[in-house]
This record gives sequence, structure tokens and C-alpha cells, in this order.
Amino acid sequence: MENHNIAVGLDIGTTKIVAMIGRKNEYGKLEILGVGKSKSLGVHRGVVNNITQTIQSIQQAAQEAEVAAGEKIADVTVGIAGQHIRSLQHSDYITRANSEVVIDEADIDRLINQVHKLVMLPGEEIIHVLPQEFKVDGQAEIKEPIGMYGGRLEANFHVVVGQVSSIRNIGRCVKSSGLQLEGITLEPLASANAVLSQEEKEAGVALIDIGGGTTDLAVFKDGIIRHTAVIPFGGNVITEDIKEGCSIIEKQAELLKIKFGSAWPGENKDNEIVSIPGLRGREPKEITLKNLSKIIHARVVEIVEQVYVEIKNYGHEEQKKKLIAGIVLTGGGSQLKHLKQLVEYITGMDTRIGYPNEHLAGDSDDDIASPLFATAVGLVMDGVRRQERKHAEENEELDAQITEESEQATEGETLASKEGVVKERRSFLDKLTERVKEFLDNAE
Repeated sequence: MENHNIAVGLDIGTTKIVAMIGRKNEYGKLEILGVGKSKSLGVHRGVVNNITQTIQSIQQAAQEAEVAAGEKIADVTVGIAGQHIRSLQHSDYITRANSEVVIDEADIDRLINQVHKLVMLPGEEIIHVLPQEFKVDGQAEIKEPIGMYGGRLEANFHVVVGQVSSIRNIGRCVKSSGLQLEGITLEPLASANAVLSQEEKEAGVALIDIGGGTTDLAVFKDGIIRHTAVIPFGGNVITEDIKEGCSIIEKQAELLKIKFGSAWPGENKDNEIVSIPGLRGREPKEITLKNLSKIIHARVVEIVEQVYVEIKNYGHEEQKKKLIAGIVLTGGGSQLKHLKQLVEYITGMDTRIGYPNEHLAGDSDDDIASPLFATAVGLVMDGVRRQERKHAEENEELDAQITEESEQATEGETLASKEGVVKERRSFLDKLTERVKEFLDNAE
């Protein structure tokens, strides 16, 4: 892949696996070059439970995307979700050697790396360490401490934790598919980047991403991520309920849900009936749409109420933590008819459907701007950001080298030590990716 500006997002979901190739155009918008989509066969509730099938699905999606884009895929940014994800709040501090020197990025990295050393439960690993507010010498509510003077730098962190085995299984699948793991991102964070505006994040908003196997939640306030949660129910459970309740096969249940399903039973009349062909010459089945809506309604209410409990846990009721921008629904499940109205009715919060079109180039295909692809678009955005950071670091390293050489030709200052500085400043996520890569290499 010669073009450095190209990034690839790989969304390994329970129902589908999406490979998306994109790059930034001259206006800073995301241009999608190709999309590949395959049925996900080896993933259950966001966790890989059949490695062979998952590898085949990834390869199929990647090939489809390569053909569409006319580009070869090498590095991918992968989304991680699943019921094993949990988050916690943590505060930590560092004492700086010289308070007369301004705080820089290296200080923040040192503080973040310190949080990474936290001892987790056996079998768990930290995926993200997200700084919230900082304190400098006791002065609170600082959003950007860089450039300030101070001896003690303190911060509150939102720490996202996942199971080591699940993270490594995803790494194994990606590597065995012939791809390189460039980075790992929590899926609700990727979706949030794709569908939320900065104003919404400032005002306070809850993003609900309803997938096939899980429903992901991310709460933002004052432009900072405050809470994340993964609820182990999604659109597939609704299909399962229809299958059981109407005694039909899964394929028919899925079609019924998409074509005639509604989250609000009141709008269907009793005499509206849909006929399902019987199996192998059996009599066709007649199902009333009212009955279908009742089945869907019961399960959707359960999912929304669980999500609402998580939002209330963050403290939405308090005036200080009020989410003014309400709720944004995205993911494939958000396309269910009348879901927006039901969510507003249950939570009493303003709700809209989130489309990832804000960051996409104007001539993008309408299909890509569907909530279905929100996570994939977010992962491509993340991949682009990683590459920009990598290039900036490489250029910085080069500049430092040139300046160094022009000022004094000291042979003692080797390139290796400079590389060390750059490596130290690398993001904590890259370090997690490297740990997964190392593990995979050792396993071989």
C-alpha cells in the first residue's frame, strides 16, 4: 500500500464484518475508497468464539474492499467490543522534577503510562486510558495543562478494561488473515467520533450503538468521555424472540423485523396480517403485525431500560451532569421503525438517529452514510489520525536530527536514543497493540 494517507477500519461485529478503506481529501473530509462486507460467523456477542470462521469472514470482507478500492490492504485499525468490556474511574498524579519548566506532552504521557501499570483482575488488560480533568498544584478543572507551570500534575482518568484472551483472539484472527494490526479502538468510541458533533459532546450526550450482539454506550459531557458500557443484547435477540414467538425460521424472522417490524405496537391495526410461506409445502403461516410489534416492543423496552440504568449511573439526573444534547442512536438496530419515539418515551430525553455523514466527503455513497457503518467510519477516522501522528513524529525526529547534526556533529548522540524519545511519546493504544503483536509472535 504505497499511499500513506490510506487507512483501513475493520469492524468485527456479531452479525457482519466490515472492512473500509478511506483517506482524507483536501477539505479534511473522509473519502471512502472501498467497502467490503461479509456475514460474521464466528463471533457471539462481540467475542470471537470460532477463530477459523472469523478469519474466513475477515478475508472475504478485506478482499471485497480491496477490489472496490483497487488498493492492497496491509495495516488495519480494529474495533473491540463485547460483554467483557468494563470501565472504571481512577485518579493519579506525578511529581515533576522542576516546576519552573512548563508541562509538556511527555509529562502527560508519563502520567498515562503510570495508570497503565495499574494492577487489574487476573486475565484483564487495560485497553484505553482517557484523561478527563487535570489538576496542577491543586488547581482543579483544567482541561489542557500543556504550557502551564507546576510541580504536581494530577488527573482523573476513564479507564476501559477488557479480557486479555478476547483481545488476543481478535489479534490472532487479524494476523492469520494476512493483515497487520495497526491499532485497537473501543467500538463505542469509534462510533462516537463518526456521528457526534463537538457541540453535542460539550453539552452532554449519550451515544447508544445498537449492534447485532451488543448495545454499546458512551456518555460525553464537557467534551470529555465520562462513561462507557457494553450491554450484552442487540438486534439478534429481537430476531430470536420473533422466531420463537411466531414459530418461524431465523431468516424469515429477520426479514419480518426489517420489513414490518415496529417498536411501537399501538400503530398497527388488528387486521393487518402478513403471510409467511410454510416449510416444504406446509400451509403458510399468518402473523398479525400487532403481535409482531408486541414481541419487538417487549425486548426493545428491556434493552433501552438497561441502557438508561447505565446513563443514570453516570448521574444524568443531577443538574451538574445533565445531558443537554440527549441521546443519539446509531448502529444497525437504530433503523427499527419508531425506535426514536420509544426511547424518548422511556427516558424523557431528546433523541435523534446518528448518521456518520458529517465527516464524509460530499460525494460519498448514501449506503456508507447509514448508521450501519458508523463504527467502520469511526475506525477509518482513527486510522487516519494514527497515521498523521506517526508522520508528525517521524518528521519531528528528522527535524531534530538535522538540527542536531547542523549544530554539532556529536557522534555520541545516536539515532537509537532519538528513536527512544519518539517511542516513549507514542500513544498508550499503540503500546497495547504492540503487546498483542509480541504475544502473537511468541505464540508462533
